[in-house]
Amino acid sequence: MTEVSLTAERAPGIADRPLSWRTSISGIARFNVHDIATVVLLAALVVIALCTFKDYAISNDEGVQHRYGELIIAYYTSGFADQSVFKFQNLYLYGGLFDIIVVTLSHLIAVDPYHLRHILCALIGIGGIGAAAATARLIAGPRAALIAAAGLSVCGAWYGAMFSHTKDIPFAAAMMGATFFLIRTARLLPSPRAGDVAAFGLLTGAALGMRVLGLLLVIYAGMAIALYLPRPWLGHGGARWRFAIESSLRLLPALLLGYAIMILAWPWAALAPLNPIRGLLVFSEFQYGIRTLLAGHVYEMAHVPRLYVPIYILIRLPLLTLLGAALAIAFALLPRFAAGATPWQRRDIALVSLTVFFPLACQVIWHGPAFTGLRHFLFVVPALATLAGIGLDAAVAALARRGRVVASGGIALMAACLLVDAVTLVRLHPYEHLFYNPVVGGLEGASRRYDLDYWFSSMPEALNQLEAYLRRTEPADASRPAQVYSVAVCGERLPFEKTVTLPQLHWDFMPEWNQSEFFIAPTHMNCDSDLDGKVIGTVERLGVTIAYIKDRRALTRRMATVAR
Repeated sequence: MTEVSLTAERAPGIADRPLSWRTSISGIARFNVHDIATVVLLAALVVIALCTFKDYAISNDEGVQHRYGELIIAYYTSGFADQSVFKFQNLYLYGGLFDIIVVTLSHLIAVDPYHLRHILCALIGIGGIGAAAATARLIAGPRAALIAAAGLSVCGAWYGAMFSHTKDIPFAAAMMGATFFLIRTARLLPSPRAGDVAAFGLLTGAALGMRVLGLLLVIYAGMAIALYLPRPWLGHGGARWRFAIESSLRLLPALLLGYAIMILAWPWAALAPLNPIRGLLVFSEFQYGIRTLLAGHVYEMAHVPRLYVPIYILIRLPLLTLLGAALAIAFALLPRFAAGATPWQRRDIALVSLTVFFPLACQVIWHGPAFTGLRHFLFVVPALATLAGIGLDAAVAALARRGRVVASGGIALMAACLLVDAVTLVRLHPYEHLFYNPVVGGLEGASRRYDLDYWFSSMPEALNQLEAYLRRTEPADASRPAQVYSVAVCGERLPFEKTVTLPQLHWDFMPEWNQSEFFIAPTHMNCDSDLDGKVIGTVERLGVTIAYIKDRRALTRRMATVAR
């Protein structure tokens, strides 16, 4: 690289003036260009989120989760007298931290509660991207951070869930943030910084305050102590035992802080010390009548193949992310391929890798229930993006040793892959969660073979098409009352009621589903085949139909005639 300095002579008769722009440029120059690019990317994501949050539908879970948050607040404000929080479906098995925050904010900010949920969830999701980047930077430097942030930003499984998966995304972001501070803490064991320990405890509590799987962080803390034991192991074992005991004691305040936050956000956990463990065991044996798709086969959630979740990870994440993560693991296991990598870096990579593979191994070995693809394992995606940033950064460094042209070619190829994925997400908007990589042929290859629009997120668009159709075919006439129609929907009522604007369209109110005059449904699980009718509209992305709108009035009139 060549350093160029600019000089200038002052013209006669002109007074000296402070060159503020030069001062600003020199100030910016003190920061690494990759750090600047990462900050710009995160800021751009915030702007995009604030401009597009209204495009995302209310998910199936949001109605009950919001109500759960209200019940938790009622439990506390009633002095623990209102016990209805423990009888509300099975929500007592979850923490309600996110829901408590949103319900509280909804009383302070004049915004629709579900818009508020989506804004806050998206901002937390961007925070998760920042945590992945920070972890990659901690281990491998600013360029790795930028790659990790960019890779996670164009990951449809993450970005597409950032607005409406209001339990999975906050939990995953908390897990990634806790992992970052765990690595900072582990590097300084047995005398870590108090701030790092406190931050780890705070984020552990946040994770436990949403899902009991936050208990994994306790296991990761034990793994960290084992990984960062002093080397070599040739001396007396007493030193290693002292290290382990002192490190455990230093981490104990973090676990106590996490426990305190957990019981505040999860009242059921406070009723008995072992309730969190009971909740974990209950989740491992869930037996709902929920079906899911894998390679064209329909499975009940309790009988999915053992490799169900790993397969979905392999087909839902961008190939560049998977390649980069594999490279990082290879560099950690095979140091001769990572010239210049320190033992500390390899330990850091090993710890991040464990946060991915340990929960997946537990899922495979104990054959736990699963459905809706990798949704319940979204918390491993930021860690995979972190590994990808580290691995691809190491690959670029290796290419640089072969020459600047070779390294530039590698960077250009990586940028092209990221750009292709970004363009794909733009074309899918607002259904970025439908991203599938080329392993299964993209969205077209996944259609009707894998889980797609499982929450019917395309319902608002389908409903808008139905309303536009009625406005065209039945213009408003003040001289006669409008005909009221029943709409059968293969989805939840809340997003329908929040979207519909025509007063003549009502949620299915007929005695039988097939008596409704209109039908809207996603192609997920072939739900669109449940009722026949004239197709009057479709929702499509990338040339693939993901939802149908049907006019059934001719059929319902015929049924009424036959009945008479």
